[in-house]
Formats: sequence, C-alpha cells, structure tokens
Amino acid sequence: MNMTNWLDDEFDKLFQMMSKGFPDLDDLFEKAKSGNLLTFGPYIYGYSMMVGPDGKPVVKEYGNVRPELPSQKPETREPLVDTFVDEKTKTLTIVAEMPGVEKKDIKVVVEGKKVCIDAEHGDKKYHLEAPIKEEVDDNAIKASYTNGILEVHFKLQETGKNIEVD
Repeated sequence: MNMTNWLDDEFDKLFQMMSKGFPDLDDLFEKAKSGNLLTFGPYIYGYSMMVGPDGKPVVKEYGNVRPELPSQKPETREPLVDTFVDEKTKTLTIVAEMPGVEKKDIKVVVEGKKVCIDAEHGDKKYHLEAPIKEEVDDNAIKASYTNGILEVHFKLQETGKNIEVD
C-alpha cells in the first residue's frame, strides 16, 4: 500500500467517524415535506445559580425542555423566576419573566405553600408552580406586571410573640 492510498483511507475513516453524529439531511427534508417533522423551536433551557442566605448555592432550572428530552416540546414554558426576601420591608417577592403576554392573560393562584402562575396569549403559554418556604400573610398579597415582568409581593407573617415577664 502506498502512502497516498493510506492517507485516503485514513481521511475516509476520519470523515465517517465525524459524520456519525450528524442527522441524515435528506431524511429531514423528506419529513419536513410530508409534515411529519416536529415543529422547530424555540427550545429554551437554562439555570440560574446564586448563593442563598445560609451561604449555600441555590440552583434553579427554567425552560420548556429538559436536557434528557430535547426532541419533545411541551405546550407551556416555565418562566425564568427569582425569589427573594426583603428583611427591611418584611416581604417575599417572586419575579417571573413572561414576555409576550398581557396583564389580562395572567392568572395567579396561591394554594397553601405554593403559587401557581399561568399565562396564555397567542402562542405564548407559561406555567409555573413555585413553592413558598416562608410564612406569609394570605390576605396581604399584591401583584404587578410591567414590560414582561410579573412581580408578586407577599407580606411575611410575624413569627414569635412578645411575652411579658412578671
């Protein structure tokens, strides 16, 4: 075997190894023509990471797909959410990014120790169930929506009692 044939064989092997990960484009085009192809994106997945008040990292996932199921597209998206407690004003705030919907399309329901947020406007559909770890006053809840950002404010319940010593 001469050097040229050997190089050709090596390049063929290398090209075959590299092309194994790519889908067959002819099959994709045929599926698209026949309408048997799943609709394309947007597919959203991500996470936010921050340090909690106890110094431990807190990781929150968001999006409409999970890494293990990239080919399935749920009908609703989970909005990017952040929660924080303001000790000065004694409030818990949940902030959810939901662009593309209007104020009248949003439904917020508090059930026990969780908040359910749903919104739908055209092809934009959001759903979130967020746990509430703090003790909140169910009668002191306010929500506002501006420029795609929903803010839900909960008044924290006072814990403990002042006991007079005799």
